Amino acid sequence: MASALASTEINPLCPVYAPFFGAMGTTAAIVFTCLGASYGTAKSGVGISAMGVLRPDLLIKCIVPVVMAGIIAIYGLVVSVLISGDIKSPMTLYAGFIQLGAGLSVGLSGLAAGFAIGVVGDAGVRGTAQQPRLFIGMILILIFAEVLGLYGLIVALILNTRSQDAPSVSTGGGTGVIRETPHTHLSLSSRLPSAVLNRAFSPIWYGYVARAESFA
Repeated sequence: MASALASTEINPLCPVYAPFFGAMGTTAAIVFTCLGASYGTAKSGVGISAMGVLRPDLLIKCIVPVVMAGIIAIYGLVVSVLISGDIKSPMTLYAGFIQLGAGLSVGLSGLAAGFAIGVVGDAGVRGTAQQPRLFIGMILILIFAEVLGLYGLIVALILNTRSQDAPSVSTGGGTGVIRETPHTHLSLSSRLPSAVLNRAFSPIWYGYVARAESFA
């Protein structure tokens, strides 16, 4: 067993904790979008309830903010399903970081859109009860608030497709240890630009490189 472990190579670009970032991207996508959707639904629902006392005939017509707030959670659900389908072990840090960025993109964008929809929906339905001509203006404002979450969805989908560009890896010796297929003869420091290595945190970075090359 000792000889088998000694013959294996560990790729520092594919650590065992790499899938953690993909899982966090999945969590961020669904959690933040649901937070935005819940705030938008609750805030708009309070305004609709107050408006329904004065103008019950406009109750169904003013339900639009609640519907638009719920759509934001669908954005996060779609991205979460796509990211979770690509999580595997082993995987590269590149793919993990890309998936984390995709989840944060749609999650935080959905959170901001939900806040905007909640505030606009609450004030809009109250104003519509007193002046019905405000309804068209409220819808336009809600559309511009909704597209904030759509922007995050588009960026997240683009990032998720880029995660497929991660360098190919293979397991060696049947032990499940990652081995880098391209450029295995090069050291880690030789594949990094000199501008990165000359940063102010170069002592910390060189320590990390030294530890990584000891496993390569």
